Amino acid sequence: MKKLRKVVIVGGGTSGWLAANHIGKRLLGSDIEVCLIESPTIPTIGVGEGTVPMMVSTLQSFGISEQTFITQCDATFKQSIKFINWLDKHHHGEHNYYHHLFEYPFPNNQDVTQTWLSDTTAASFAETVSFQHMLCEQGVGPKAITHAQYTGHASYAYHLNALKFAQLLKDNATSRFNVKLLKTNVTAVKCNDEGHISELQTDDSGQVSGDFFVDCSGFSSILHRQALGVKSVDVSDQLPIDKAITAQVPTSADDAIPPYTLATAHQAGWIWDIALTTRRGTGFVYASDYLTKEQAYTKFERYLGQPLSGLKVREIDMKAGFAERAWHKNCVALGLAQGFVEPLEATSILLTDFSAKLLAENLPVQHHALALAAKKYNEIVDYAWRRVVDFIQLHYYLSDRQDSAFWRAMKSTDSMSVVLKERLALWQYQVPKKSDFNSKYEVFELENYLYILYGMHFKPCAHLVAKPEHKELIAMLTSYGEQLLKQLPKHRALLNNIAQHGLQKI
Repeated sequence: MKKLRKVVIVGGGTSGWLAANHIGKRLLGSDIEVCLIESPTIPTIGVGEGTVPMMVSTLQSFGISEQTFITQCDATFKQSIKFINWLDKHHHGEHNYYHHLFEYPFPNNQDVTQTWLSDTTAASFAETVSFQHMLCEQGVGPKAITHAQYTGHASYAYHLNALKFAQLLKDNATSRFNVKLLKTNVTAVKCNDEGHISELQTDDSGQVSGDFFVDCSGFSSILHRQALGVKSVDVSDQLPIDKAITAQVPTSADDAIPPYTLATAHQAGWIWDIALTTRRGTGFVYASDYLTKEQAYTKFERYLGQPLSGLKVREIDMKAGFAERAWHKNCVALGLAQGFVEPLEATSILLTDFSAKLLAENLPVQHHALALAAKKYNEIVDYAWRRVVDFIQLHYYLSDRQDSAFWRAMKSTDSMSVVLKERLALWQYQVPKKSDFNSKYEVFELENYLYILYGMHFKPCAHLVAKPEHKELIAMLTSYGEQLLKQLPKHRALLNNIAQHGLQKI
């Protein structure tokens, strides 16, 4: 019975080294070799700078200290995504906004949504259900340096320098999990009679054979798409945004650092704005069917308040879609090789982390089990991708903006999945609940949908009953938030403290 002896990962960057850590950790102590081939000449995309709270448990599982991660990757804390101007300016104000917080919207495990909906004078949903709204708006961090690693008063993720993050992951995988690194370019892929990849030809390291291959070669997908011919599911009808212009903007040492990502909507898309310790990573994301490149540059410069000519600028083509089969034969595609949707909600690193962890958990050591494992894996990953597409489309569909052809087109349900249509129809008559998300492989769940639905003023026709005890709970939550504001440092002060004194070790 043939056993797996060698796993070969093609491509470095965040996806390759996340995969190397997940797989290397799983196979540590076995007789299966893990080797990563990293091109010395092909640069990584390097703009994925936002994460979600799942990254906290991932870094912990890799044995990386939070202190090391923060200092080596220029990391900052992310407690939310602040959506600005996603609603009509005439009805909701010039700089209308809402937060998609990372803290659960269930104080004391109570769902107070009905009570909030029944009170027309209440503050916004996020303000009502979580003290974290206060922390974000006051610019404070989610923890103090006296907190143990990876803990805080509020749930959080990170913003990070993607290139430095890949380097940290590389160092960890090679030193802790015995992953072998080969610096070379893959020039050809050889398959056997069964259609499985058998070996790779490289430009200066000869032939590299393996039993299982992971394609982390980015948009080019040299194994999965080019060699094995796996097609993609095109979802550009649901998510037509296909271009990004990115720019890194230097900041001063005393500039405030927002503890959240800014996502500011414009005429045909939106702008991300992520603050690290010495710069902001920004990107103007747009649908080229509705906006020219010249218009995009002009609007981006207006947002930044400076010409792009003096900044490090890149143009990126994006096509929304994902592999028909993430796992085909003896190859799994991860990261951009697996699929891509616009960077709203930091889905790229999230789906890579999710898929890589799932692969590590399900990678069989016996060759004959590959087909069975692949079937199960593909069902889960396909479902996860389709629900992610739903969640991103929801942001546009819920908007009441009518100021451009783009926003009017995004109100159409023609391309919407049956699952999302049915959920929205049901939620007209009842408040969303946990059982509406009956797969544990939903990447975005009830809490995420609640923040978006009610941040975007979705109003159900449901019979709503307010509970007096909920009002007391909400008042207690506000009081708790005010106490935290007196205790917690401003975000930049926290990061300066960590740099100077370090975090508590235990």
